[in-house]
Amino acid sequence: MLRYISQLSAALQSRLPFSFRVLYRVFFLRVIDLEILSTDGDPSRLMGQFATVFSTISFFSTIPVPFILSMRKPLPVPAMWTFEHFLIETTMTIAGIIAVLSWDSAFPDRRDMLVLGPLPVRTNTLFFSKIAALFAAPLLGMLAFNFFAGAGWPMVFAVGLGSELSLLRTLPAYWFTIFAAGAFFVLSVLALQGLAANMLPRQLFLHLSAFLQAALLCLLLSSYFLGPSLNSPAALSAPQNQRMLHWLPAYWFMGLFNQLNGSMRPELVPLAHRAWLALGLVALGAFAALLLSYFRMLPKIVEQPDILPATRSRSLNLGNSLAGVITLFSLRTLLRSRQHRMILSFYVGIGLTIILGFAHTKFIGLAPSFGSISTTFLFASILTVSLTVLALRVVIAIPITLRANWIFRATQLRPAHMYHRAVRISLLLLGVVPVLFAISAAFFTHYALLQIVRHIVAMALLGALIVELCLFTFRKISFACSYLPGKANLHFVFWVVLMCSIYWLKQAADFEGRMLNSTSGFLLMILSLAIATIVLHLVTSTRAQQTEELIFEEDPLPEIVSLKLNS
Repeated sequence: MLRYISQLSAALQSRLPFSFRVLYRVFFLRVIDLEILSTDGDPSRLMGQFATVFSTISFFSTIPVPFILSMRKPLPVPAMWTFEHFLIETTMTIAGIIAVLSWDSAFPDRRDMLVLGPLPVRTNTLFFSKIAALFAAPLLGMLAFNFFAGAGWPMVFAVGLGSELSLLRTLPAYWFTIFAAGAFFVLSVLALQGLAANMLPRQLFLHLSAFLQAALLCLLLSSYFLGPSLNSPAALSAPQNQRMLHWLPAYWFMGLFNQLNGSMRPELVPLAHRAWLALGLVALGAFAALLLSYFRMLPKIVEQPDILPATRSRSLNLGNSLAGVITLFSLRTLLRSRQHRMILSFYVGIGLTIILGFAHTKFIGLAPSFGSISTTFLFASILTVSLTVLALRVVIAIPITLRANWIFRATQLRPAHMYHRAVRISLLLLGVVPVLFAISAAFFTHYALLQIVRHIVAMALLGALIVELCLFTFRKISFACSYLPGKANLHFVFWVVLMCSIYWLKQAADFEGRMLNSTSGFLLMILSLAIATIVLHLVTSTRAQQTEELIFEEDPLPEIVSLKLNS
């Protein structure tokens, strides 16, 4: 699928000026930071894996279509609106998340201006190539998600259940709505960024960008998973839901689709009008803000530094040991790097959304009986510990400044297993200990002290066990190794985690709840976790001692380095 999209994109680009094509390709690949890649790293491979994830979701979401068409009668209105709302909202969320992750790519950086400034490149060519690259990544995500759904579900949505004439109207109506809905979120993100860039001083804007980016990401995830279900005529026309509908854009574009499809109902008329109005306003605001930003910010990008250092230095001393140095280096990287904070906020946003979404459902359980710990609390604790450690494992594999890792190579005076031990200690201090303090502070007044202590001990062993699992094949220094796109099988990992994690976390929470109520059960659980952690620690330590050198390149440098002039 990615090959066909690439061929279509290449055919369209062949009719554009050469300078525009070159800049567009550079800016499009800039969605992934090229400075962190290995020598032979191919960012298009990573994009292909994400497209595979979205197309897989599209395939599974299209499975009910043949069964619905075999019934040879239209679906009830609530069921029809449920499917329409799901496809539109998912497409909007995918486009919005990609736009938020491309936050730093909205404007040229200092290097772009210094390199392109002396060249005979027009400002409008630079501007339009940058905008085209910004829209290309969300467009790829939308096309991948609707690759199967965009061909199957319009046959169900067609008035007359799949008749040829009605399908000719439904297909363009569906695809126009999908692109309009995705463009609404992308333009909203660009408008917000352009507004902040124009109203705030550049230094303050750069400091607040990371917080705005993380807040938008959490907002998108929370609104997608926690949004109310109003997929019925009674719910859409109820007076108590009208104020809520003002803040739910997916329902606006559902009304727009039914208007274009010829299946309009009175409940959807104000929603369709709001969709047209919102799309026009956000498009006008986004392009006006971006145009103004380019004229005002291009000189500032060259003349002013990105982020000035603090006037008063605040040093944190964790000792001169190797573990203290690596822990301090990891902590400062997490505090200073916007890219690494974004990855952490993505995982935290997913975790908070899952906790809030299942907190009051029958899946987690109702209020506990007297004297026992809530299953929701146990579920939230296990999920938080697991996601925090896993997020740190993902983050430490991405370098902060790849061109500076020669310092670590030149100063590697100790055996490799000592660095492995130091990384383990840093993960425990940064990933497990803060979560344990947060759990203790949040639930200390709700439950008995003995239950909290038992739970903290169990979570500490669980965190140590997950740390050992994460370091089983890790032979690097945190934030100092290049990144190789496509090495991880994201499309397989995604489905395994999605299908299995929630169920097994619920089972683990139920098991821990039963064990905490008895002393013998608690001791048995702690003993099992301790034995598993110690055994895995011995295995990982043995593997680390067999390693002679640390890994700084995911892909070893070939003996003959090609210039890749043919690509």
